[in-house]
Amino acid sequence: MYNYQQQKSNLFTEKGQVLFLAVRDRVWKLLKVAGAIRLHEASQVHIGHDSWDMLACFDRLVELRELREISSSPTTAGQDRVFVSARPIDTPFLEGI
Repeated sequence: MYNYQQQKSNLFTEKGQVLFLAVRDRVWKLLKVAGAIRLHEASQVHIGHDSWDMLACFDRLVELRELREISSSPTTAGQDRVFVSARPIDTPFLEGI
């Protein structure tokens, strides 16, 4: 069973950082277009990864207060979780994304 606290350390490896940055960039591109994203579409990055590491990327973005989850029902499947930006989309560091 998925456990963010157990998966989180994987994000701080070289492979985990590459995955996290790829996911973060894709998330912000999609948010600029749609305003909200579903985990399934946002996780379509072409990097070999473990699905639990992918979930950890989203939970890390929530933890960093970059995303806010709006689908918090315990019955929501992981790939159907929905997120919105927790900060303005026009934040300067997003200009190049």
